[in-house]
Amino acid sequence: MSDLADIKAAARKGAFAARRAAHEAAGPGEAGHLSQVLAGHRGVPLSGYMPIRTEIDPVPAMEEAAAHGPVCVPVIQEAGLPLKFSRWEPGCRLKEGPFGAMIPEVDDFIEPEILIVPLVAFDRSGGRLGYGGGFYDRTLEMLRAKRPTLAIGFAYAAQQVEALPLEPTDQPLDMVVTEAGVIGFGGG
Repeated sequence: MSDLADIKAAARKGAFAARRAAHEAAGPGEAGHLSQVLAGHRGVPLSGYMPIRTEIDPVPAMEEAAAHGPVCVPVIQEAGLPLKFSRWEPGCRLKEGPFGAMIPEVDDFIEPEILIVPLVAFDRSGGRLGYGGGFYDRTLEMLRAKRPTLAIGFAYAAQQVEALPLEPTDQPLDMVVTEAGVIGFGGG
């Protein structure tokens, strides 16, 4: 394992603990600011995610967005490949996908222009620490090569760190939305 990989692993360990504590203390309405941000992009194809473990839950904002345009969730095809996105609607039948995230039972792939991105930690410059598989980095790189694509990190405020160990392949976030507010980074 490289030094950077070791540093990232240590950063993930601390960030998971902060996220778990924030999740345990969380109350209702955590997606309120996310709903406000998405209201400015009604009708634009949007990817959310079905939360796993202690991830903050974007589903209430996804449900609101689905009333105005297409919403999808990520589907992992296999290691090393970008994500695909299957259309999701409130109440649709789901099945368990890789890593325990629920995905639509029937594949109906679309390409989003806005991605709500789960994360382990973020910093004030738009850096994101994920789970280490590189799925969102590959996907954002691919989508951004085709058209402007907005990457919105969604996290608890407690997941913010001073700085992250980043690599040239890490794709920046355009903003992070937390239960406490919106942090913009420009771009997108």
